[in-house]
Amino acid sequence: MRTPPARRLLPLLIAALALCPAAARAQGASQIGSFGDWEAYQELEGGKKVCYIGSKPKKSQGKYRKRGDVYMLITHRPAEKALDVVSINAGYTYQPASEADVQVGDNKFKLFTDGDYAFAYDQKADAALVAAMIKGAQLTVKGVSNRGTATTDTYSLKGFTAAHKAIGAACGVK
Repeated sequence: MRTPPARRLLPLLIAALALCPAAARAQGASQIGSFGDWEAYQELEGGKKVCYIGSKPKKSQGKYRKRGDVYMLITHRPAEKALDVVSINAGYTYQPASEADVQVGDNKFKLFTDGDYAFAYDQKADAALVAAMIKGAQLTVKGVSNRGTATTDTYSLKGFTAAHKAIGAACGVK
């Protein structure tokens, strides 16, 4: 199982900024473009290029009273050979030792959770999920909060392929 080292948490902060363009610009991120329901950004971090795309769900369901920002990111860090790193912020703390269930069409994936975030278990799982997203129209994420509240978030994949190609070009990734 892959654990999220500190290098994985910083992109999540950056991604939160990506979903707020003014804040992203203030942090040094530059927008590559808007592609349907996805935004693409790039920036230099420690002199190394980082490119990422992010989106918010079109629909969120669950019997919760309060929930933070919910978003999904795909990040390229070519200097670290970390490509297509999938991360999802649920807007709440996941139930300990739980998994998030992700579905794109008929393709189903399990992501491990850590705090508010869900990650694919390894690079192979990241690549498979991104490949499904390129072919898909929508993605659903099901999770359970540490209070036992079940949620379902539905993301549009409109513009995902174009946004993904844009960060690939910006970061020199094929």
